[in-house]
Amino acid sequence: MNAPLSLHEAEARATHRTGLFNGIAAYGLWGLLPLYFKLFPTVGPVEVVAHRVVWSVVFLAVILVTARLFPDFVAALRQPRILGALTVSAVLIAINWLVYIWAIYNAHILAGSLGYFLNPLVNILLGMVFLHERLRRTQLVAVTIAALGVAVLAAGELQTLWISLTLAVSFGLYGLVRKLTPVPAAVGLAVETLVLAPPALAALIWFGMAGTLSFGRDGVETALLIGTGAITSVPLLLFAGAARRLPMITLGLLQYIAPSLQFLAGYFLFDEPLSAARLASFGLIWLALALFVADSLRAMKRAVP
Repeated sequence: MNAPLSLHEAEARATHRTGLFNGIAAYGLWGLLPLYFKLFPTVGPVEVVAHRVVWSVVFLAVILVTARLFPDFVAALRQPRILGALTVSAVLIAINWLVYIWAIYNAHILAGSLGYFLNPLVNILLGMVFLHERLRRTQLVAVTIAALGVAVLAAGELQTLWISLTLAVSFGLYGLVRKLTPVPAAVGLAVETLVLAPPALAALIWFGMAGTLSFGRDGVETALLIGTGAITSVPLLLFAGAARRLPMITLGLLQYIAPSLQFLAGYFLFDEPLSAARLASFGLIWLALALFVADSLRAMKRAVP
C-alpha cells in the first residue's frame, strides 16, 4: 500500500489540480470564442468590441468589489507609469480583439488560429529583443522554421497573412507590457477596459444615432452582447489563477488548447479551406512548436536538482 500523503503533499496536489482546472478552463473558453461570436453574425466587429469593453467594465467592477481589489484599482489609476503602461496594453488588446472578431466574421478562423500558434515563438523573439534573453540552439532552430512557415504562407496566401501576424504580434506585445506592469490581472484588465470605455461608448452612441445599433433589436442578441463582458473577463481571471498555481512549462503546454480548438472549429464546423500553402505553413509551425516544447521540457528537467 502507498504511504499516506503528508498535509503539505496533499495541499500541493490540490493546488496543482485547481491550477490545472483553471488553465484548461481558461484556454478552453478562449478556444471556443469563435462559436460564441458566430451567434450574432449581423453585429459588426466594431460594435462587438465596443460591447466587449463596456460590459467588461461592469463585470469587472463587481469582481473588484467582491474580491476587495478596488483599493488596488484606485492605486493603479494614481500611478502615471502604471496607467501609461496599461493604456498601451489597452490599445494592443483592442487591436487584437478587433482583428480577431473581424477574422471570425469573414471566415478566417484558421488564419486566426495560426496567429495564436505563432504567439509563443513571437514571445521568444520579444524576450530576446526587449528582455535580453538568449536563445538556446533549439529555440533558434524553432524560430527559423516558424519564419519559414510564415514565408510559405506569404507566398501562397498573402491576403490572410496580416491577420495571423497582427494577432501574434499584438498579443505578444500585450503580454510583454503586462509582464512588466506589476498589477493583479483583474485590476489590470479593469484599468484597460476603463481606458477603452470612452471610445467604446462613443462608437455605440454613433451607431445609435445612425440607426445601425444592434443592441436592443433582439432580446437574445442583446443578452449575448451583454455576455461579452463575462466571456472576456472570466478566462483571464481563470488564467491568473492557473498562473499562480502551475509551473510555467505546464502553463505553456496548456496554451495550445485554444488555437487547436479554433483550428478544429474553422476546419470542421465552418468548412474553411485548408489550401496547400496553409497546410504547409501549419505543418512548419507545428514542427517549430514541437521543438520548442521539447526544448522547454529538457530545460525544466535540467533545472530540477
